[in-house]
Amino acid sequence: MSVQVENREKNMAKLTIEVSAEKVEEALQQAYNKQKNSISLPGFRKGKVPRNMVEKMYGPEMFYEEAVNVMLQKEYGPAAKESGLDIVSNPEIDIVQIEKGKPFIFTALIAVRPEVTLGKYMGVTVTKIDTTVTEEDIDAEVERQRNNNARSITIEDRPVADGDTAVIDFEGFVDGEAFEGGKGENYPLVIGSHSFIDNFEEQLIGKNVGDELDVNVTFPEEYQAEELAGKPAVFKVKINEIKGKELPELDDEFAQDVSEFETLAEYREDLKEKIQKQKEDSAKREKEREAIRKIVDKSKMDIPAPMVEMQVNNIVNDFANRIAQQGLSMEQYMQFSGATIDSLKEQVRPEAVEQIQNSLVLEEIAKVENIEVTDEELDKEFERMAVAYRTDVENLRQYASDNEKQAVKNDLAIQKAVDLIMENIKERAKPRKKVKEETDKEEK
Repeated sequence: MSVQVENREKNMAKLTIEVSAEKVEEALQQAYNKQKNSISLPGFRKGKVPRNMVEKMYGPEMFYEEAVNVMLQKEYGPAAKESGLDIVSNPEIDIVQIEKGKPFIFTALIAVRPEVTLGKYMGVTVTKIDTTVTEEDIDAEVERQRNNNARSITIEDRPVADGDTAVIDFEGFVDGEAFEGGKGENYPLVIGSHSFIDNFEEQLIGKNVGDELDVNVTFPEEYQAEELAGKPAVFKVKINEIKGKELPELDDEFAQDVSEFETLAEYREDLKEKIQKQKEDSAKREKEREAIRKIVDKSKMDIPAPMVEMQVNNIVNDFANRIAQQGLSMEQYMQFSGATIDSLKEQVRPEAVEQIQNSLVLEEIAKVENIEVTDEELDKEFERMAVAYRTDVENLRQYASDNEKQAVKNDLAIQKAVDLIMENIKERAKPRKKVKEETDKEEK
C-alpha cells in the first residue's frame, strides 16, 4: 500500500491510496465467497458455481462493490495512520480505479486538526457570582419536592386545566384523510408540556371527561413528513380521563416521608446546605465557561467544516440514544415536536462549534504548559469510572484499548488545563457599562 498526501486550504487534505493487485484479488475472492450461495448457473448446484465461470458469464464487475467495501474497511485505517495527519473527520471517499489484475486506487478527503494561536489565558477576568441561599430558594425546593411526592388523582368535578394530564384518544386528518402516525389511544398528554405541535394542548383546556372535539392545528413548514409540512390538520379527540396532583401537607410528617429528618425545620436546614453546594458548583461551572469563552474569543483557529459536521452528528446521535432510553424513537420525537433532522442539526450546530473551540484551546494550553498525566492519576480515574459504571476496575483496565486509555489521559489533561486557568482568574462584580468597557480593554 502507498499513501500520497495533498495538503489543501482550510485544514483539509486529500489522501491518494493505492492497494496492490494481490490484495485486490484477495478482496474479489472474499466477495465471491460471500455471494456464491446466491449464484446459480445451469449445470451447477446453487453455491457451487466456480468463480471463473461466474466472471466469464457476468464479468468480474459483479464482485467489485463488495470487494471495494472489504478493502476500504481494511486499508483506510492503516493508510490514515501512515499519512501522519491528525484526522478529525470521517473521510469522503472517491474510487479512482477498481479492476481485476490492477491496483485499487481511491482518494479520501479529510479534515485535519487546525493549529491554534492562543490568546491570553492566565489572569482572565470573570464575573463574580452570588451564591447566597435565600428563604425563597429553600421554599422553591420544598415546593419542588412536594410536587415530586404528589399523589396522582382522578379528577371528575372540573374540566382540564394547565398542568393536568389528559388521557386521550386521537386521530389526525389532513384534507379529510387520516395520515400515518396520527392516531393514538389512551395517550397521557401533560397539558403545558408542549410535546404536541402548535396549540394542540391549549385547545383541551376547559374540556370535560367524555367530551369529543376537533382540535385544529397547522404542521410546521419544515415538518419531517413532507406530505404534511405546512398543512392544516384536524385531530378528532376524545377525553377519557383527567388526572391531577394532590400535594402533601407541608408539616413534620412530610419531612419524615421525604428525608431522614424528624422536623420540617431540620429538613429545611439540610436543604439549605445542599442548595448552597449546588449554587457553588453551578457558579464554578459558569465561571469556567466564561473564562474559556473569553480565551476562545482571543484565540485564532480555522475549523474545517467536516470537523463541525462530525461533531453535529455526534450530538444528534447522543440525543437519539438518550430519548431511546426513555422509550421514544427519533421518528416519534420528530412527529410530536415538528422538528426535522436538518432543523435539529442546525439547532445544535452552535453547540458543536463551541465544543470544538473549547477542546482545541484547552488541548493547546495543556501542550504549551507541558501538562502531563501520570500513571497514578490514570489509575485513580479508572477507579472513579469503575464506581460510576458499577464494574470491576481491573476489567476496565484490562479491556480498555490503548486509544481509549489515551483518550482518558487527554480528558484529564484538559481538566488540568481548566484547573490552571481557574487558579489564576480575577473575579469582578457584574460591571456597569462604563466599567465593562474598561475591563474589555484590559482583556485585550
